[in-house]
Amino acid sequence: MNTLLIIFLLPVILILLFFFLIAPARVDARLRASFFGCRFAHRGLHAKDKSVPENSLAAFRLAVEAGYGIELDIRFTKDKQLVVFHDDTLLRMCGVDQRVDAFTYAELQEFRLLDSDEQIPLFSEVLSLVNGRIPLLVEIKTGPENALLCQHAYDMLQTYQGLYCIESFHPMIVRWFKKHAPQILRGQLSAPMQAFDGALSGISAFLLSRLLTNVLARPHFIAYHKGKAPLSVSLCQTLGAMRAVWTLRDTDYTGNPAELFEANDMIIFEFFRP
Repeated sequence: MNTLLIIFLLPVILILLFFFLIAPARVDARLRASFFGCRFAHRGLHAKDKSVPENSLAAFRLAVEAGYGIELDIRFTKDKQLVVFHDDTLLRMCGVDQRVDAFTYAELQEFRLLDSDEQIPLFSEVLSLVNGRIPLLVEIKTGPENALLCQHAYDMLQTYQGLYCIESFHPMIVRWFKKHAPQILRGQLSAPMQAFDGALSGISAFLLSRLLTNVLARPHFIAYHKGKAPLSVSLCQTLGAMRAVWTLRDTDYTGNPAELFEANDMIIFEFFRP
């Protein structure tokens, strides 16, 4: 009898555990409404021909003028300044094969983005430029001092008079905001395992791709890579998570673009104007 009971209960327990692990936080209706339908220009409204570099003041100015929200990336410099820059290193954008946090902000001003006149901007400069005119989606990049990075970002955002939300691939960064700033809309970035391309261990990539880390962060929204998503993502959204997709490009459209927008609460796009 005990064996039969265990055989019956074990699948039920595993299913309940699975739902517990992937469950999102409840999203306040007013907070959901504030971001519903937002279209975020990925790293600003930068150009496919690189004439306007990504994460530049020029790209952000164009997004503001066009009325789009902005997705951007923040990280530390050596002297703990918050700059807007995606990569860990300067190689792709500035031609220097060293880490961003190996330089002070003053030293970084010697470099140019993609041989343009644009420099790496401070996060405070971007906030001043946007000035609350459009929503911001702030991706907090992973580094050696994640908690301090979160605190600095939060301190700066507390004085900003505009609409913003945060996201990260690192669940402990999202968890920091769950613990210290639960009123801010927070999102978990994720993607299929192969998209991590060795950046994470196999186990970490599996857990993150299936949203099994939600138990740590309890995100309000899931920003998942475009294309087919695993069942856990759909179930998480069924449980109340807002839906965001990254990064839609001009080449993704073979049918009616409206269908892609209707399938998501928020979108992150580049190289076209939805």
